[in-house]
Amino acid sequence: MDLFKDTCLKCSKLITEAYSTSFTLGIKTLHRKFHAPIYAIYGFVRCADEIVDTFHEHDKRKLLDEFSRQTYEAIEQGISLNPVLHAFQCVVNEYKIDRAYIEAFLKSMAMDLDDHVYDPALYKEYIYGSAEVVGLMCLKVFCQGDEEQFERLKKPACSLGAAFQKVNFLRDMQSDFKDRGRVYFPAVDIRTFNNASKEEIETDIAQDFKDAYVGILALPRSARMGVYLAYVYYQKLFRKIKGLPATHILNERVRVPDNTKFALLLGSYVRYQLNAI
Repeated sequence: MDLFKDTCLKCSKLITEAYSTSFTLGIKTLHRKFHAPIYAIYGFVRCADEIVDTFHEHDKRKLLDEFSRQTYEAIEQGISLNPVLHAFQCVVNEYKIDRAYIEAFLKSMAMDLDDHVYDPALYKEYIYGSAEVVGLMCLKVFCQGDEEQFERLKKPACSLGAAFQKVNFLRDMQSDFKDRGRVYFPAVDIRTFNNASKEEIETDIAQDFKDAYVGILALPRSARMGVYLAYVYYQKLFRKIKGLPATHILNERVRVPDNTKFALLLGSYVRYQLNAI
């Protein structure tokens, strides 16, 4: 069983490395004890997201329903022949991750299967399920059973997840609408999206980042640098987006080059070593 578990965890690591340079860098700067469980969470999240975003020639609803069924079955039985789900259930059961977080996440994934006009309530629900609960799952790992610490850091963790997701929404507005017919921001018509609309969204994101930073400083030191690096990377992406007009966002996906990511890693490491974070 140890060999099977280790192999499954390596599968989730491979998925993370293939799909996200930035999160891979962030995970590598966490204490080694956190690497496998955070890879496992990312692998699970990535697979569900791929179902709703990528598998256009297949019955997505059927695939997501089956993935959800297998997820709960794996958690209850403590085993799965799906390596990603086996790795994930190991983490869920070891760190006692609330099933409600998993349900909220899968519900948000299912929301992507239908066309929605997002009002503020639905937008908030989607962000909670698609991003905030992922941060809470990771926080469960970082706190290692310290429930008092977990409760104290829940709100900042949610703010960080929300900030990341909203930046993603801004960055991907053009592709989300063109390829998937989605506009997540409430009361935003992509045909009339302008600088004023963009600035209103950016003000909201800036507040999320501000609220999240307080929590990052209070994280266990073994987790702090990895989370801070992800924060710094998204702040860089956010500042780049802020400096561009709305018309640019609708025509070109904004990116942070890999060499810039490595520079951010170096700067974050120096600050961490100097106890500046």
